[in-house]
Amino acid sequence: MDVEGGGRHVMIFDDDANACHCTRELDMGDLTMTFKEDQKAPKLPIPGKRNILITSALPYVNNVPHLGNIIGSVLSADVFARYCRLRGYNTVYICGTDEYGTATETKAMEEKCSPQEICDKYHAIHREVYEWFNISFEKFGRTSTPQQTEVCQDIFKKLLENGWLSENTMQQLYCDTCKRFLADRLVEGTCPTQGCDYGSARGDQCENCGKLLNPTELKDPKCKVCKTTPRIRDTNHLFLELPSLKDKLEEYINRTSVAGSWSQNAIQATNAWLKEGLKQRCITRDLKWGVPVPHDNFKDKVFYVWFDAPIGYVSITKCYTDDWEQWWKNPKNVELYQFMGKDNVPFHTVMFPSTLLGTGENWTLMKTISVTEYLNYEAGKFSKSKGIGVFGNNAKDTNIPVEVWRYYLLTNRPEVSDTLFTWADLQAKLNSELLNNLGNFINRVLSFVAKPSGQGYGSIIPDAPSAESDPLTEKLAEKVGKYVEQYIESMEKVKLKQGLKTAMSISSEGNAYLQESQFWKLYKEDQPRCAVVMRTSVGLVHLLACLLEPFMPSFSLEVFKQLDLPPETHISLYDDKGDIASARRPWEIVPIGHKIGKPEPLFKELVCLCFLCLLPLFVSCYSCYYLQNRCIDTDE
Repeated sequence: MDVEGGGRHVMIFDDDANACHCTRELDMGDLTMTFKEDQKAPKLPIPGKRNILITSALPYVNNVPHLGNIIGSVLSADVFARYCRLRGYNTVYICGTDEYGTATETKAMEEKCSPQEICDKYHAIHREVYEWFNISFEKFGRTSTPQQTEVCQDIFKKLLENGWLSENTMQQLYCDTCKRFLADRLVEGTCPTQGCDYGSARGDQCENCGKLLNPTELKDPKCKVCKTTPRIRDTNHLFLELPSLKDKLEEYINRTSVAGSWSQNAIQATNAWLKEGLKQRCITRDLKWGVPVPHDNFKDKVFYVWFDAPIGYVSITKCYTDDWEQWWKNPKNVELYQFMGKDNVPFHTVMFPSTLLGTGENWTLMKTISVTEYLNYEAGKFSKSKGIGVFGNNAKDTNIPVEVWRYYLLTNRPEVSDTLFTWADLQAKLNSELLNNLGNFINRVLSFVAKPSGQGYGSIIPDAPSAESDPLTEKLAEKVGKYVEQYIESMEKVKLKQGLKTAMSISSEGNAYLQESQFWKLYKEDQPRCAVVMRTSVGLVHLLACLLEPFMPSFSLEVFKQLDLPPETHISLYDDKGDIASARRPWEIVPIGHKIGKPEPLFKELVCLCFLCLLPLFVSCYSCYYLQNRCIDTDE
């Protein structure tokens, strides 16, 4: 075991080769489908098909994403994008790094380099993290591009022409020591919200209570750079007239929130903004790093990042295809789904739609928004500054396979309330759900089929005559058919956690089917019925690999490898191909006489002792001591 700080962190596992689940380390790197971009010609909307445009919140480029960031946007969107492709929908998934604004300037100051160098560094880190997590973007771009400047300035000019912008003088904090106006994130102080009084509230938002703020509202404000107290000075800025756009916005929200089945937390956050009353919103900032404002009176300013950032979805699509307007100005033929954490909601349901509505153009507005609450870590919150939590760039150092990370995060997706990551829960779900349920079922079925003739079927799928007349098989097929219908219903409504749970229920039914049939006895006593059970079970293996592909793509690729079937033609759940109907006749899914590949164990057991080398990497000293002792007590 190598537990030195810079070394390779090796997990300790149960190596009982005689267990039915067999244990081995599975390297699926050569099978993994990650970024789809640059592999094919850009997709464009197809008349007569469902055209799905998916975005996930653009991550700030000034940090490394932790597991909460990953499940909150990119992973959730990836699951839905993969599901849409599974169903045969014409799907494009767009994301990228949010590179302009105060956060980048601040990070550049900390690391003593230019904002562009910060962007290049962290864009590469984000890209590497998402590649490892098998995120299947059509395009993963960035906002510091000429396309972003062009689209952003064009939208601004139309808003200006249409009279939705105004010039106003506002009071802003000015640091005499740094000789500059302080943008929101260059100020910290005490939150003014009654009952909060959080001492490290940022100038734009309090991360404790979530209240959006102006820097001048903070109590006891300090410059983040020099720690001195700034003074208030007048400065001129441009504002988006949200009150004047209220009627257009409310009509859109009232219509779309119902038709698009917005998540309840998205509706609540949006209604809270509307109830409070829409106010003018400043769209410019006294910064250098950003999209320049094309106006003679504001040449020394850039656009505020929350005016600029959502436009990044559009500009990144423009980087993907010159025909980007076919996606973004085509509301009759394109459905826009957006994924994000709860703190981003108002900017996507109020600010961004208002901006697009104000241009007077026929934009593709968001149909459905899927919002997550927070994923917390053990006894507290993820914290990069304190080194608490698991971050994307070191998750792979645990040697826990990516499909396990994806599965655990998705079963724990905070869809309606905050959820908690714990190592003990990760261990329990891996061992009980992936290993003992899913892995055990698939390995038992394929290993028995692969046994030589006289003990099994010599890897050849047997004929299964009169399968539909076998009562146990008929009962199973009816259950499986209903589960597939429930799976589709959940996924269409972006209830990803429920979709995953439903798919895993099919594996549980498969295990129960094997036990109740006692196939090992049937092989000796009733071979025709045993053939029915085994061919039906192989069909379930195939079905599970399809249904679980959106959640664990590397797992599904490995299953198809063991079935010796090409995934590119078999991973589908199309209506017009009869894939859904075949779920009610699973014995017909894999053809008679097909020869499967070599069965291998899909998961391996995670034992408690491994926590002793993992915990120091991801938790504070106190938490580590507590969790280690809890782990040891449990083991005893």
